[in-house]
Amino acid sequence: MRKYELMTVFPVEEEQFKQGIEALRSVLGSFDVQIESEEPFGDRDLAYEIKKKKKAKYVLFTIQAGPEKILAIDKQFKLNQNLLTYLFIRIDE
Repeated sequence: MRKYELMTVFPVEEEQFKQGIEALRSVLGSFDVQIESEEPFGDRDLAYEIKKKKKAKYVLFTIQAGPEKILAIDKQFKLNQNLLTYLFIRIDE
C-alpha cells in the first residue's frame, strides 16, 4: 500500500457538501482504503469556474491505497455530482 494525499473540492452549499463527502467516504471504504487524516481547508475562491461555481469547500485527505485501486476510485469519483474536482498525489516516504 502506498500513501497518497487526496485534495477534494466540493460546492459550498451545505447539503451538496454533506452528500458529496459521504459519497466520497463510501467509495473509499468500498475499496478498503485507509483514511489516515481528513483536514478541512474551508471555503475558498476558485481560480476559475468549475461547473458554474466560483467558491468551493476544500478538504485534504491522507490515505493509504494500492496503486491499482486509484484508477477504479477515479472512475467512481467522476460519477459523484457533488464533487467538483479532486487530485491524487503520491507521497514518497
